Amino acid sequence: MELYLDTAHVAEVERLARIFPIAGVTTNPSIVAASKESIWDVLPRLQKAIGEKGILFAQTMSRDAQGMVDEARRLKDAIPGIVIKIPVTAEGLVAIKQLKKEGIVTLGTAVYSAAQGMLAALAGAKYIAPYVNRVDAQGGDGLRMVQELQTLLKLHAPQSKILAASFKTPRQALDCLLIGCEAITLPLDVAQQLLGSPAVDAAIEKFELDWQQAFGQLTL
Repeated sequence: MELYLDTAHVAEVERLARIFPIAGVTTNPSIVAASKESIWDVLPRLQKAIGEKGILFAQTMSRDAQGMVDEARRLKDAIPGIVIKIPVTAEGLVAIKQLKKEGIVTLGTAVYSAAQGMLAALAGAKYIAPYVNRVDAQGGDGLRMVQELQTLLKLHAPQSKILAASFKTPRQALDCLLIGCEAITLPLDVAQQLLGSPAVDAAIEKFELDWQQAFGQLTL
């Protein structure tokens, strides 16, 4: 199982990388824009924060296939080992096929249906990112979409795997893991919620109180 952080906030990645066994960081144009930093400045800093073994993802901006391919090449030259996120549109599928031929690893993003994800996998994308919460918000069933996509990949494109995205709660993320997702990416607030619980703090405070009363100190 691979756990990613969905952010361009370098300081938070550095902090949480000490806590979570993260596999890397995913970004998208909105996330990078929110950071107010040039993508060419923030990507190297993110790569340093996750270390040599961490995987970094960045997305192209062009709408046409050739533009996507050109931007993917530029990103790869700037950050060796980066995974290029390509929206799964008609032009995106053309770009994914070309990048596969060039040995550039891609992720098919903005996936709202199992069929769309399957097409990206067949075109050559290594990762497929279904948008779980966004599907739910449109009245669909994000978890069922992930299940269907998993089945399709297992049967027809076993070389590709799901990297589930778009979560608003830890429950959504855990449900994806429970049905067998190999990788998920979490925004910072949802990652924090995996650990944060008033009940945990209360339990620790009770341990400390009992120990202090018995031994007059808070060390072993």
